[in-house]
Amino acid sequence: MPVLEEKDTEKLFYSIGEVAAMFDVNTSLIRFWEKEFDVISPSKNKKGNRLFTKKDIDNFKLIFHLVKEKGYTLQGAKDKLKTGIKESDQTKAEVVDKLKKIKDQLLDIKNKL
Repeated sequence: MPVLEEKDTEKLFYSIGEVAAMFDVNTSLIRFWEKEFDVISPSKNKKGNRLFTKKDIDNFKLIFHLVKEKGYTLQGAKDKLKTGIKESDQTKAEVVDKLKKIKDQLLDIKNKL
């Protein structure tokens, strides 16, 4: 699960490259998920570059959690999003995100020793 750094939470828009780096995936997967899932709707600038909002990032987190971590098919993830994610699923995704952030911090401390 991706971890947003504190400085990143201040941004209004994220490029497709930044979003791909957050999730450690290729930009093609971000474009594919954008087409597959209606909940992701980035705006585009004059050059046609996609600009993702914090809401889009949160939706990516949920999709990433369902597809990559829980093993849902794309159709299963779509159905889950349409019927509504239970708070427990959303909470689990947030807990996993926080635990990964803690793990990264602990690995940082270990490497400094």
